[in-house]
Amino acid sequence: MAKVVVIDEREGLAELLVERLRKSPFVETCQRAPQGEDGFGGLMSGGRVGLLKEQDIDTVVYSPPPTARRRAAPDLADAEAVFKECARAGVKHFVLLSSAAIYGAAHHNIGFLQESRMLLRQDKPTSSNRWLELESLAAFYLGGGHETRLVILRPAATPMPGGEDYFSRLLGNRLAVTLPGHDPTLQLLGPEDLASAIRRAVEGDARGVYNVAPDGVVPLRAALRLAGAKRLPIPRTLQRLARTALARAGLCHPIEQLDYVRYSWTVSNRKIKSELGFAPRRTSAEVVSDFRSSEKGSGHASEPVRHESTQAEEFDDFGMDKGYINAYGRTLFQFLHDRYWRVEVKGLGHVPTEGRAVLVGVHRGFMPWDAVMTLHLLVRRLGRYPRFLIHPGLIRFPFLFNFHTKLGGIIACQENADRVLERDELLSIYPEGIRGAFALYRDAYRLGKFGRDEFVKMALRHRAPIVPFVTVGSAEIFPIIGKLNWGWWKRRTEWPFFPITPTWPLAPVPLPSKWHTQFLSPIHVEDRYPPEAADDPETVRAISREVRCRMEEAIQEMLSRRKSIFFGSIFEEPGGRTALSYEEKVSYKEGMS
Repeated sequence: MAKVVVIDEREGLAELLVERLRKSPFVETCQRAPQGEDGFGGLMSGGRVGLLKEQDIDTVVYSPPPTARRRAAPDLADAEAVFKECARAGVKHFVLLSSAAIYGAAHHNIGFLQESRMLLRQDKPTSSNRWLELESLAAFYLGGGHETRLVILRPAATPMPGGEDYFSRLLGNRLAVTLPGHDPTLQLLGPEDLASAIRRAVEGDARGVYNVAPDGVVPLRAALRLAGAKRLPIPRTLQRLARTALARAGLCHPIEQLDYVRYSWTVSNRKIKSELGFAPRRTSAEVVSDFRSSEKGSGHASEPVRHESTQAEEFDDFGMDKGYINAYGRTLFQFLHDRYWRVEVKGLGHVPTEGRAVLVGVHRGFMPWDAVMTLHLLVRRLGRYPRFLIHPGLIRFPFLFNFHTKLGGIIACQENADRVLERDELLSIYPEGIRGAFALYRDAYRLGKFGRDEFVKMALRHRAPIVPFVTVGSAEIFPIIGKLNWGWWKRRTEWPFFPITPTWPLAPVPLPSKWHTQFLSPIHVEDRYPPEAADDPETVRAISREVRCRMEEAIQEMLSRRKSIFFGSIFEEPGGRTALSYEEKVSYKEGMS
């Protein structure tokens, strides 16, 4: 039976936590530590150490107070004092409330970050650095070879009525200052769920670090709408001028907090589910609805109110917005596909109408319009919404962030590919990477290296067919005739160089070239190899070579039939007959032999 003391300055959460722990069959007593104004270190002999020893406390739950000037960061001096006193008192179990903000918010974040992610200290002082220092101090005084069982919880943002943290104030104000062109997905945790997670950590015998976050997300705009707050988008440069001065005076949160409404910074909850058996009951949207009810006095934080509207509304984990896609599909995308580039398609029947598959394509023209046209085609003709693995530089800037994420772009990495294929979706990959997109026009229809052949490993592990597809014509929309090795530009955009084309950057209008897209017959690696083949380099290279050869041969066949960059069809013979594709010709010759 544990004897617990809760050290937390947040009145509502501390009371809720004490109430919840007192109901636990594994807790004998639970009390909240007196606050400083109550004579914590003066009237009580021995300070915190005396309190812990006199009450025979063996378990401490600690949430560090924020610093006065950096209100989003923990007070490290207070934390170190607590760690030292608990170590001296011989506390057996220590639960530290850190923050998911430790991962930081940046365009490189892949989303749903795991606890094992390497945390790098940044050169400039940030709140994520201070959370990292907090955990390092806890590990130094209480972790490692110490007898104390240390559990560190990293909860997602937890808005509370009257709270002074960033998201409590953002959702609690009638007017919310945001950034234009950024609508990231958020994970919001309810106080009840946080208290339940802490109780589970106190009752269990696990140790280590755990993210605490709900399964569902909510886009920033939707969260503000549910909270009844009006958005006021102001460019970051203008906000920096005002916030820097106000933050120094302690009148607002530091400018770095804007990154948490600029980029997605979701975390994975798989570990706490599997090891502690804990999953939050409330979705992020329901947390916002509960918060609004509590703010208006129609409910209480410990008694969540159910709202049918939030129950029915679901949001995509990565921010894809099918309404956004369909709206553009009826207007801009349809015009570009049917009128401007006059895209002709062959072999669309090779794309499965259901189930998982890995689409492997060629990306040219350095702007992502070929991917957009592929998306439009698959949505319009098959009703399927593919996910594209993209370079993080594509979402670094305002409006580009919204455009790419809402169209289904996700940061290229193994974890994101796994999530897509596990859900039986279409995963689209351009294996040449960003270098392929920036190929000089003289090399536009020569395939470059396929990186580390990760697309083959993904397909093998998830038993998904590989569907190669190629496009002739997209390289001409912005034909790169030269490049400039401009260091500032490369650092700013993360592009390999500054491209020079006949129209860009002076007149950044893509040329109306004629496009032809061909989907090749699928390679059913799931029928030919077991999942373990993903660990065999020879097998992986052989499959990659097969895919590459088929794509190269199809491109050359299509180019040989093309008479003009801007006009004509390569899929029709004179007289209106459909031309045989390269694969069909090969099959015909094999049949004749």
